Amino acid sequence: MSAPVLYLMICGAGPADHIDRMVKLAQADGWDVWCVATPAAVEHFLDLEALEALSGHPVRTGHQRAGQPALPEATAVIVAPATYNTINKWAAGIADTYVLTQLAELTGLGVPIAVLPFVNTALANNRPFRRSVEELREAGVTVLFGEGGFVPHPPRTGGQVMDAYPWGAALSAVGTSGTDG
Repeated sequence: MSAPVLYLMICGAGPADHIDRMVKLAQADGWDVWCVATPAAVEHFLDLEALEALSGHPVRTGHQRAGQPALPEATAVIVAPATYNTINKWAAGIADTYVLTQLAELTGLGVPIAVLPFVNTALANNRPFRRSVEELREAGVTVLFGEGGFVPHPPRTGGQVMDAYPWGAALSAVGTSGTDG
């Protein structure tokens, strides 16, 4: 039996520099990890060659081109790190990147999705962000924001909280891969 497929949607925020941690955790739990990245994640944070070597698959950064194989069907999705921009656009139904288009479709299909935000307290205190978190939750998305998930940090201190970023909470939220027995 083949391993269940986990889409790891990667946005352009500090923890993306450490995305290998999430890939390794998921692989250790039996997931076949397929990475999909926003343009900002690719431009500012990711080493695509290293990520492809680690996951064993090409990193999808845009819509499927002619001759390019389709992504396998997702068993579950983790969005990490999820930015203020991505969370707000997704909740508003804006699909202007490949990641947002995929998230809109996967939400509509009812695929289990866990979102691990990375925002500072100033961004988190904005009403549009709080509304977006609630909108996604109402749509059946697990948003790991607050106690037990991601707790915002003061502005300009994100670099100090990298080691505490709760990768494991996202993995727990999508459940076990089913390969443990």
